[in-house]
Amino acid sequence: MPRETDDNSGARREIADGANRYLGKPVELLTDRERVVFRRHLARRAITRDSNRTFDETLTSGQRLADKVAEFGGSWTFIMIFALVLALWVVSNLLATARAFDPYPFIFLNLILSMLAAVQAPVIMMSQNRHSVKDRVDAAHDYEVNLKAEIEIMALHDKLDQMRDIELKSFVEKQQQQIDLLTALLVHQNK
Repeated sequence: MPRETDDNSGARREIADGANRYLGKPVELLTDRERVVFRRHLARRAITRDSNRTFDETLTSGQRLADKVAEFGGSWTFIMIFALVLALWVVSNLLATARAFDPYPFIFLNLILSMLAAVQAPVIMMSQNRHSVKDRVDAAHDYEVNLKAEIEIMALHDKLDQMRDIELKSFVEKQQQQIDLLTALLVHQNK
């Protein structure tokens, strides 16, 4: 079984042959990702992994908190609670008239809403940026898996073609033997 590195000339030759045969380009033009895929193909090793789990394991506690805040801030639960708190704030201050802690035009409420937006927006942006990085990692992994699957399918086609050629060759040889036997029988009968 070939090793996973292409240090030896046999593996390098196999990668070069595979690059030409399956990707139609010389080995020098292969990306690092394509080289890894060919090494795994030659070693008959799986390339699949749970990229989401791997990515999630690298998150810091602050990043996890940002994701939870963004998840809650973008939910219907948050919208309903927020609408309820706003309604209670406005109604309680309108009914309290002289003793209102934030009388109309609700300047303190505006300050709280501005601070909430100022804090929530960057947290949501951090989470979105991280999710776009996660999507790129997923796309790169999908490319590797698809490339390996494509190479495996092409290799299977090559093996099937070789088997068919061997069978056809064997069939033609048997047919030739039968023709030779029939010819010998005809020659023997005609004598």
